[in-house]
Amino acid sequence: MSSDTALRAEALGKRFGRRGAWALRDCSFRLPPGRVCAVVGPNGAGKSTLLALAAGLTAPTEGTVSVLGTTPAAARPRVGYVAQDKPLYPQLTIAETLRMGADLNPGHWDTAVAERIVQGGDLDPEARVRSLSGGQRTRVALALALGKRPALLLLDEPMADLDPLARHELMGTLMAEAAQYGTTIVMSSHVVAELEDSCDHLLLVGGGRIRLAGEIDELLAAHLRVTGAADTTALGGHTVVESRVTGRQLTALIRPAAPLPGDWHTSAPSLEDLVLAHLRNPAAPGLTEESAA
Repeated sequence: MSSDTALRAEALGKRFGRRGAWALRDCSFRLPPGRVCAVVGPNGAGKSTLLALAAGLTAPTEGTVSVLGTTPAAARPRVGYVAQDKPLYPQLTIAETLRMGADLNPGHWDTAVAERIVQGGDLDPEARVRSLSGGQRTRVALALALGKRPALLLLDEPMADLDPLARHELMGTLMAEAAQYGTTIVMSSHVVAELEDSCDHLLLVGGGRIRLAGEIDELLAAHLRVTGAADTTALGGHTVVESRVTGRQLTALIRPAAPLPGDWHTSAPSLEDLVLAHLRNPAAPGLTEESAA
């Protein structure tokens, strides 16, 4: 695979059990390196499965996934991963946990980074993991992942246990990591507002499939919110993602195929507008690099 790709999936699918439902199906996308990517979708959409496949914790049922130009197993030394449940050894202290991270990552461990993240939460290094709150465990798990100095950092709902101030502080830490070291960060969430100001790339997962994939600015620029007379035929030729009629007025999110006449009021959608419209209408055509090509 090309070295200009941090993460690539081709017809990727995962089913649990021979007769189980598909958690992911026919997913194809490419994530360039150095991006901060939001993996967004409702609970049960397949976000955690996608990250577990990228981390090499489970194998695809069909298709392929490559990480940093190689297989997930081969890339593992350069990948950091924080699961939703933040698994840590409860009997260890914070200091012992960080020493374990250093022992497991010889030659790749950055003690200063790991300790700075822990100190940012005003945590006692001698406190045992079992005594920590959910948000404190999140901070320790992120210290382990970032202390590894990964080229790719995979985060599954990383901020769910944090209060707003801690969320803001840790998001700032992640953004500094991406800016200073060129780390590619992929983080999942079902809360769009949590990621809107920090991410520059989007993977929207719905019903086990990739609905949107690409640079956020480009995805937003490809869509318009339009309001006008309640005549659905007037949007013929354009891709209508979602439309609603209230009285005599039609409001829609579209991908315009040509300039619209002046009697339409148009505005740029927000990221939340875009995500919700595609999720509310699963039948709407998705937009990825492959479909746009």
